[in-house]
Amino acid sequence: MADGVVRIAACTRELTVACPDCGLGSARVHSRYCRTLADVAFGGRPVLIGLSVRRLFCDSPDCGRRTFAEQVAGLTTRYQRRSPLLQHLVEMAGVLLAGRGGSRLLQILKVPLSRTSVLFHLMRLPLPSAATPRVLGVDDFALYADVYGTLLVDADTRLPIELWAGRDAEQLAAWLRTHPGVEVVCRDGSLVYRQGITDGAPEAVQVSDRFHLWQGLSKRIGDIAAAHRGCLPAAVPEPELAPPAANPAGPSDQADTPARRHAKRLFEAVHAVTGTGRSLNAAARELGLNRRTVRKYARAATWQECVRTTRTRRPTSLDPCLEYLRQRWEEGEHTATVLHQEIVAKGYRGHYQRVKMAVAPLRRGLLINTPRERPPSPREVARWITTAPARRSLHAAEGLRRLLEHCPELDRTHDLVRQFAAMLDARDASSLPDWLEQLTTARLPALASLAKAIREDQPAVVQGITTPFSSGVNEGRITDLKLQKRIMAGRAGVRLLRHRVILMALLRRRCP
Repeated sequence: MADGVVRIAACTRELTVACPDCGLGSARVHSRYCRTLADVAFGGRPVLIGLSVRRLFCDSPDCGRRTFAEQVAGLTTRYQRRSPLLQHLVEMAGVLLAGRGGSRLLQILKVPLSRTSVLFHLMRLPLPSAATPRVLGVDDFALYADVYGTLLVDADTRLPIELWAGRDAEQLAAWLRTHPGVEVVCRDGSLVYRQGITDGAPEAVQVSDRFHLWQGLSKRIGDIAAAHRGCLPAAVPEPELAPPAANPAGPSDQADTPARRHAKRLFEAVHAVTGTGRSLNAAARELGLNRRTVRKYARAATWQECVRTTRTRRPTSLDPCLEYLRQRWEEGEHTATVLHQEIVAKGYRGHYQRVKMAVAPLRRGLLINTPRERPPSPREVARWITTAPARRSLHAAEGLRRLLEHCPELDRTHDLVRQFAAMLDARDASSLPDWLEQLTTARLPALASLAKAIREDQPAVVQGITTPFSSGVNEGRITDLKLQKRIMAGRAGVRLLRHRVILMALLRRRCP
């Protein structure tokens, strides 16, 4: 132990050992040799075992093996220079932490290995042979940039089965042909996966996942709220004391400004071109505008929706002191320095410059700024509408009530969303055709496109509404897969990622 290594000398006992080929026991010794085995560290020191083992004769006349080396159960494995316990430690370090992280952990455990060696031992682990699942989950994930992969999950055991690069219909169909017996396939609304399942397992029941249906509906609601952005300030309550017009010469909200004239001119030009049936790309080329600009004006119902509105200022730490500043100003104290010192004594921690800017309107005979709530964003409105009424906060419920009273289009959208939520809660798709007809006649382009997409996949959508099958297991495994990618800094290839995802799921199943 002079070099810091614990060395153990051992020798096998004189026992009969079975031949690995024929199984006949033998105790006739051919020779002895010494094997050096590394074991797990002891007391922070690496352990080396010098084991003297026998080479024995096989006396069976029918066996092709003349001699064989004995193995000690739990200590030796053929061609292995580590004990099974240490080898398992190396493999699990690779599964849990991949190459670089596993190498660092093993260095702490006194098992120096490079990251490439850790990955080598990880890739040597055999993947389990999974049986054909009864309920299969199919989902895609981003490998990097615009390159995607496909993950297959057994929905019954909740374990990943296969992973490959790309989301090709033929590849999925080929896998299903080689694994007959799949009864139910849960997927999203992807046309690629729909075609692959139809080609590879035409007798399987396809289920369009409820989560993706609700996600698609939420995205359309956000588009509708964005198209009616001019209505969103209606969700903000009016201040209790409306400030009087102290400066009548100032511009009003309805003043004819250059920005409003420009928006009106663009709105009329875009609708004049798109009203003839030409596409957005053709209109953009003819008008010399960006396609996104043409799309924004084409989707708007009035030109006022396209005018940018100034944002209200955000609340600051000075807001609780504004009323005190106004009162002191009326009492005759007009020095910003003195006012700053007074509110600092009351607990204000802000800078003097903010107080100076706050009282500046008072010097011009205007009212001091009063804080006002910002209007909700289209995404926030979509979240208000899709949230169940019983789970909405008081603030969201009041804001949504004011908004729906002001905007009939969003009110109609809210009613349609609640009808679909009722179908999902009751798992009853009998009213789906009538609901799709309402989407089509609602005169909202976003909902009309959703109705068209659902009609093309209506049998799977009905299964998603009425059956208990879903892609929840798929989404959980995709989240776990993204975690493994981040651990490896996004550099893992498909083979390595497949090994880690499948083996990690099995490891978690064995060690809850």
